[in-house]
Amino acid sequence: MTTVVFTHGTGVREPHLSTLLARIVSGLTETASGVRILAYDWGGPHGAKLVADGASIPAGPGAGTGRGAGDLDGPDETEEWARLYEDPSAELAIAAAGAGPRVTPPGAAFPDERPRSLLRRLAAESEPRAGALGPGLPEAAAELARSPLLGPAAEALDQEALAWVLARALTATVIATELAADSPVQGGGDVRDAAVAALAERLGAAPPGTGRGPLLRMAGRPLVRLGSRYAVRRRRALTDAAHPAAGDILKYLARGEDMRQGLRELVATVEPPVVLLGHSLGGIIALDTLISGPLPGVGLLITVGSQGPFLYETGALPSLAHPDPLPDHVPPWLNVYDCRDLLGYAAEPLFPGRAQDIATDSRQPFPVAHSAYWTDPAVYRAIGERLP
Repeated sequence: MTTVVFTHGTGVREPHLSTLLARIVSGLTETASGVRILAYDWGGPHGAKLVADGASIPAGPGAGTGRGAGDLDGPDETEEWARLYEDPSAELAIAAAGAGPRVTPPGAAFPDERPRSLLRRLAAESEPRAGALGPGLPEAAAELARSPLLGPAAEALDQEALAWVLARALTATVIATELAADSPVQGGGDVRDAAVAALAERLGAAPPGTGRGPLLRMAGRPLVRLGSRYAVRRRRALTDAAHPAAGDILKYLARGEDMRQGLRELVATVEPPVVLLGHSLGGIIALDTLISGPLPGVGLLITVGSQGPFLYETGALPSLAHPDPLPDHVPPWLNVYDCRDLLGYAAEPLFPGRAQDIATDSRQPFPVAHSAYWTDPAVYRAIGERLP
């Protein structure tokens, strides 16, 4: 009788492992009856734990003193800027939505004529002076000058308020572009606010003066509101929920031998033929264990939604460095990945003739796709067809 040893992924602990194993048993029974299925519960004895009861988790703003301490019950410009980084035009859209009907007298300039002209002038300059903000600013100004939101926003806001809104939109656009480009250096809040102030003055706001007092702070603050300090207030609870997954990966890469040795010991107690089936980090553990030395009786490796190929290509797989080939003792390898799972990687291009890829499609977005393999009949068919 073939025995499938299932190695779970990150963050899985009891009672969830038993639930997951029951689902896999049910799915494989339909495609490969008579197969024995065991679980390797490495998460219990070897998974990541907050052994000092979370002593490393900072208390957060409002709980300390000095620079960076703040009052979570008061306004939090950090959250407001986070919204603008996601959508730099959010504040402009809010202003435009609040515009009422307005009639421009014959011969009078439209409210958006001057701000559009100032934006075009800013776009035409090769080196705009806006504090430390520079790269990408002309392009952002040119695009904002063409925005259909500018007209209704100019009707809803006076010149002063509109200048600050446009300055924040430009600043958020440039910073968001840098973030998307994975720039290794980002300015702090003081650098950002100085850029906003300089741009606002260029776009028609009154000169802010020499000091950076309360009025300048309020004028430079976004109008958008996220309305929650949830992440900071609940940092301990969020860490408790997230640390097993992230911690498992880090602990494995730093000290994974105990996890590999536990798998070797379990396989040694099982009559062959044996198949190793690993999901996510479980697939990495299974692959690493096989590469590090022969496992008698194991005739097939199956990885599902696993990052083993990616770690190998990036030089992070503990047991094998690119471009070294798989050792001859590694058995045939079936690698299943969902085309929508951003944590599933292809093995066949890296190990031609040694690994076979099967691409599936759960029609679920990521991250749901990473856990949807075990309800996908195509996964069980692919596994069942190849079991010895």
